[in-house]
Amino acid sequence: MTTPQQLPSAANAGTVSFGDLNVNRLGFGAMRITGEGIWGEPKNPAEARRVLVRALELDVNLIDTANSYGPEVSERLIGETLSPYKAGLVIATKGGYTRTGPNKWKPDLKPEHLRAALEGSLKRLKLERIDVYQLHNAADPTVPLADAIGELAIMQSEGKIRHVGVSNFTVAQLKEAFSIVKVVSVQNRFNLGDRTSQSVLEECERLGIPFLPWAPLGKSNSDATTALSNVARRHGATTGQIAIAALLAHSPAMLPIPGTSRVAHLEENVAAAGIELTAQDRRELSLTA
Repeated sequence: MTTPQQLPSAANAGTVSFGDLNVNRLGFGAMRITGEGIWGEPKNPAEARRVLVRALELDVNLIDTANSYGPEVSERLIGETLSPYKAGLVIATKGGYTRTGPNKWKPDLKPEHLRAALEGSLKRLKLERIDVYQLHNAADPTVPLADAIGELAIMQSEGKIRHVGVSNFTVAQLKEAFSIVKVVSVQNRFNLGDRTSQSVLEECERLGIPFLPWAPLGKSNSDATTALSNVARRHGATTGQIAIAALLAHSPAMLPIPGTSRVAHLEENVAAAGIELTAQDRRELSLTA
């Protein structure tokens, strides 16, 4: 049994590819380096910056963010702290929401909004091209999905986007998007207690593209919580570490992106990549891989 006491490194999770971009299979989600309700500045800006620097030291080479985180705060902190970027670091961001206050999110997939969002992301991240630009949702009833994806395809042809990804999509929506542009990733809610996107994960496996589970540390039912606690006790690990290790074991397409605003929590999360689950653990956690 491998325990999380070994040297923490995201490289222990193995690798996955976004098109021609190869990354370690444990990334960092930068939503939590903002204020409460994903609104405004973080309570401890210096610690938030230390988290970003430490992530790279721990071999994290994928950072996921969005223009709506803050809004704009997460991207700005990344650009100010990490630019010029370390070779091999992949920055993924998203567009498709407007914000009016803490914990308030409104889908906006109008092509003109997406273009303005992308231009703002490029400026804040200090980039000329976004490695992976994701449509944040498919939930705007006023805009056909084809129009939104089509705008991303146009901006890709202009050299502003390297690869296109999607987020919060169904299998049908993913197939529609794929008919317009090559989609390299999907980011949906997924954790041991909420596997409603299992069919989307399986479609990603079929397509050979990564699936980024957001809220990977969520505990959505008592069965999952009990299993996590039992397995964590056997490994001398936290339930959060087992939740991450379980997702990595569940599918080779899985690329967890746990987020945090504290260095100690970041190090704990990355250490989860070194945990090897036993056959008993997998049965208890109801894993498929």
